[in-house]
Amino acid sequence: MLYTKNVPMGERLLRVLSGAALIAYGVIGRKGGALGYLVAGSGGVAVLTGFVGFCPMCALAGRRIRQSIEKSPGEKPW
Repeated sequence: MLYTKNVPMGERLLRVLSGAALIAYGVIGRKGGALGYLVAGSGGVAVLTGFVGFCPMCALAGRRIRQSIEKSPGEKPW
């Protein structure tokens, strides 16, 4: 793996949903235009970081996900 995931699962889901809403608003709500495409582009970045689980800005700030060393079989991964 070339990177370490630094966005927790709950935030990843939130990024994907809010990014999709930004894309829809930028393309449909703003009827295209420069500002609409800028909003849609930022939504695309949010969706991408949500899917991948890595945010470069969070990495620059030193953000890390706490990972437990041992997990019981029934324990959830997040």
